[in-house]
Amino acid sequence: MKTWLITGVSSGFGRAIADAALAAGDRVVGTLRNDADRVAFADLVPGLSYGVIMDVTQTASIVPTVERIEWEFGPIDVLVNNAGYGHEGLVEESSMEELRRQFDVNFFGAVAVIKAVLPAMRQRRSGFIINVTSMGGIITLPGLGFYHASKFALEGLSESLGKEVKDFGIHVTAVEPGAFRTDWAARSMVRAPRSIADYDALMNPIRERRQAQSGKQIGDPCKLAVAVMKLVNSENPPAHLLLGSDAYRLVGEKLALLQSEFAAWKDVTLSTDFAA
Repeated sequence: MKTWLITGVSSGFGRAIADAALAAGDRVVGTLRNDADRVAFADLVPGLSYGVIMDVTQTASIVPTVERIEWEFGPIDVLVNNAGYGHEGLVEESSMEELRRQFDVNFFGAVAVIKAVLPAMRQRRSGFIINVTSMGGIITLPGLGFYHASKFALEGLSESLGKEVKDFGIHVTAVEPGAFRTDWAARSMVRAPRSIADYDALMNPIRERRQAQSGKQIGDPCKLAVAVMKLVNSENPPAHLLLGSDAYRLVGEKLALLQSEFAAWKDVTLSTDFAA
């Protein structure tokens, strides 16, 4: 039996992954932000599902919460950093306060949870950390600049962390979903008000299309959870795991574009070294 700590299990990916782990007979401690959701999660599989109140933006409370979880339920074998949300808004129209909030939840909160679980994992020489980033941690779309920035940051930290802890028997994977049928583009998305007419031709159709497609995305969260279970049970897990055919296609296009740009500017790139 593994013990999982999954942040943000009230819905979406967090809930789907929790359901899959519980179905496998594992113990799941899920974080939620209100007591009603905590009780409902604890009632899913009594004796295996446990809810705890934790807001990842309240970083001072994270270490004592993790210590209490380990004291009550034992070592945390798998951490899934899932809590997060999307901010839709043009860079010029979105405020610095909105940017800080996006990073507080999507990046700094995840880092704080990692730092809370890592000492015990390192001492045991075992553990698995999964950071749910996004294909938006590799590719970009207009109107999601703050979101992309937070996910690019988590991608970089995740990859570097994996290199730091691999000799301790700890695996780190950035899971990069494409578009899935969750609340990400609906209830969980914060949309900045529109104010600059110059962007109307670009942004208005994008916002309308994203809202219209919510609930019709190609990705199945339950199948994502199955993929995560395969990942956790793999003997050689990857540092990055794309999930969804759209993620595979769009990230592939991004990589091809990068290679093309690098090649086109190769002479300029190589011209900046000191002469031999």
